[in-house]
Amino acid sequence: MVIKHEKNNRENTTLTFKQIADFCKLHELEIQGIADGEVAKGIKAYNPIISGQLTREEIELSSEDTSRPLKIKSSDIEISNTEKKIKKYIPLSKRQDKPDSALWLIKQHNILKDSQIAKLVGITKNSVTSIRNKSYWNYNNLSPKDPVALNLFAQKDLIEAIEKAERRIKREKKQKEREKLFQQTSN
Repeated sequence: MVIKHEKNNRENTTLTFKQIADFCKLHELEIQGIADGEVAKGIKAYNPIISGQLTREEIELSSEDTSRPLKIKSSDIEISNTEKKIKKYIPLSKRQDKPDSALWLIKQHNILKDSQIAKLVGITKNSVTSIRNKSYWNYNNLSPKDPVALNLFAQKDLIEAIEKAERRIKREKKQKEREKLFQQTSN
């Protein structure tokens, strides 16, 4: 939100620093410092109209009456960061642990799909499939190692993958039961 400011004479609204500060739950001087460009230079612009927090009419009403506070349209708005997740760098010394980690996941959590393991560990699906089939080029030298202990990914990621696999298995089981029931009724 751009405010009327004497220094740079930009004007999109004539909201006061106090109105904006109350809306953003900040101090007036913080808002003035941001407007002057003295503080928070790394702040990303956020448009409350596009996000659905405010309407143009709400801003115009508050612009006309400086004692009127801005009223949020709805408070259940989620602000998401649209930047892509940056892949974590894995040092050369740890890259040899990836096939070992895939083997550990195959043995400990055999409900995970090859694609899930590949995504978690950071290797190709073909590598995971060949490890599962024991046809991996270096299979005899692999030793199962816990990927969370090796810091290849977080425990939370493993739990989410397992829960997703369990949901998939339940779905497949229900689908088989439906097909079996359909075959019984059609005979």
